[in-house]
Amino acid sequence: MAHDLPGWVAELTDPRRAQTLDELADRLVPLAEHAIDVSRRLQAQLNELNDPFKREALYGRVERLKARAGEALEEITAEIAASGEERIERVWADWAERAGPGDRGARERELRRRLDSDIVPALSRQQQDVAERVAARTSAALEEATQTLLTRVEELAKAVTDLIHEVLPLAREGLSLASRISTLSSHARKAGRGPIPGELKDAGAETARAFDEAVARLELEWAALGARSASVRAALRGAEESAFSQVTEEMTRCVEELAPEHVKALNEAEARARTLFGEPAGG
Repeated sequence: MAHDLPGWVAELTDPRRAQTLDELADRLVPLAEHAIDVSRRLQAQLNELNDPFKREALYGRVERLKARAGEALEEITAEIAASGEERIERVWADWAERAGPGDRGARERELRRRLDSDIVPALSRQQQDVAERVAARTSAALEEATQTLLTRVEELAKAVTDLIHEVLPLAREGLSLASRISTLSSHARKAGRGPIPGELKDAGAETARAFDEAVARLELEWAALGARSASVRAALRGAEESAFSQVTEEMTRCVEELAPEHVKALNEAEARARTLFGEPAGG
């Protein structure tokens, strides 16, 4: 849907419509400001595009990956510890239902002493062994994922650098054009009042054409650069998420591989504990 501006807008901003020197100078001023504005917007967008590849941002990205991997490992370690505690608590719960109130206190103290000396140490060693093996696999996966992330960021940084070198001259072109326009406006004011001499009239028309062409290119490039910036941010986020998934997938595989051995050790520990409590091993 077209949105036309009032007719006086073109009247007051097109140097080709000027009839006097003052009008020519007046109409050149907003053109110079427009050229400066779009050039600065383009430069700002180039800076924003480059920001994610600065040393601080790269360091932060790697540290986030390490922190997230550490949190995931802590969760798994807590689950491993909880698995042993749950088995012991289950044995206690079964015993508490059957125990009479008479000598329960003394009996409970004795059972806890036996558990702490005969069952818990072996169970703790098993849990620690599993946790250390998961941690080792996680560390190796994190190192590999970090290298993959850095390689992808480096490849993306090269493409962005090439893009910046391609677009930056356009932003400078806009500032150069603004300078030319301002100079022409100053000449028009210094020329006095009255009708516009032919030489200045031609210069004004040529400057207006140059402005239309240059600003159209700059505005188009600014819009295109915004889309590219969004794509770059999405790519960086995707690389970061992919690296984290690479680590968690390896953690999951490790846990799955160790699960049968760990469950067997838990079953054996529970069976020994039930024997201490005077229950059948399968109880």
